[in-house]
Amino acid sequence: MAAHPRTYAVVGLTLVAAVTAGCSGSGSHAGSGGPASGPTTVSGQNQPAPTESNPPGDIPDNQVYVSYRPAGGSFTGFTLKVPEGWARTGQGGTTAFTDKLNTVRITAVSASGAPTVGSVTNTVVPQLHSQVTKFASPKVSEVTRHAGRVVLLTYQGDSAKDPVTGKVVRDAFERYAFYRAGHEVDLTLSGPVKADNVDPWRIVSDSFAWR
Repeated sequence: MAAHPRTYAVVGLTLVAAVTAGCSGSGSHAGSGGPASGPTTVSGQNQPAPTESNPPGDIPDNQVYVSYRPAGGSFTGFTLKVPEGWARTGQGGTTAFTDKLNTVRITAVSASGAPTVGSVTNTVVPQLHSQVTKFASPKVSEVTRHAGRVVLLTYQGDSAKDPVTGKVVRDAFERYAFYRAGHEVDLTLSGPVKADNVDPWRIVSDSFAWR
């Protein structure tokens, strides 16, 4: 009977040693592993800005439009409607109206002949390719507006970086080239890709008239 306590003591010491060794081995295994390596990423410097699934550039359905008639510049013989309340800027023969992410840009120039699908494709597209960041998807066609036949160029490009947030937006552009008697007026409408601005842009482009 006196041997039993010694037997229990030996068993107990053996169990303690086994548990200690197990814990020590587990810790050694965790510490020996190197840092996890994630997938290699490719720099996005050469990629266009991502297209948002719900872009914030929709022009409200209740937007009011007012008549714009240039008072100066190389040519003043036209009028069109622009959204009321948008900020106006001007430089040379170009006037722009901007609100948040949308812009209406009007440029009047002298031209020796009417623009065609071929002339816009061969001349304007290369120019924009060098001027617009991440220029892509150009498509040139001839359409009709209330003012008559007009050459339409649609394309995409990245917006300028927002000075506050640093964000860049992927924009869609519609460029209408109106022509009459040696004068060309280029109307460019732009806003975020997938923004629902079909009706507002139609109102503006259909409102163009010579005077």
